[in-house]
Amino acid sequence: MDSQDQRKSKIIKEWIIFSLCLGLGGHIALGLVLHAPEVWPLNTVWVYGLLMAMSFYVVVQLARSIWWFFRAGSTPSESPQRDLF
Repeated sequence: MDSQDQRKSKIIKEWIIFSLCLGLGGHIALGLVLHAPEVWPLNTVWVYGLLMAMSFYVVVQLARSIWWFFRAGSTPSESPQRDLF
């Protein structure tokens, strides 16, 4: 693959991760509203869903960075080093 294909592949991977986190945050917010409507008002569900989605995305990106850091440090001769982003 040339560099243009690799960049497109990275962008597609990041978009997939972001959309999965967005869906997960939305589903959890919807579940909270449906199971406890007196605590979680319906008119602010989009804020809670977006905040949860962003927090999931940050946690996933931190986990990926830590994974690549330890993976690159443990076996440098077996696998080529990749950039984190």
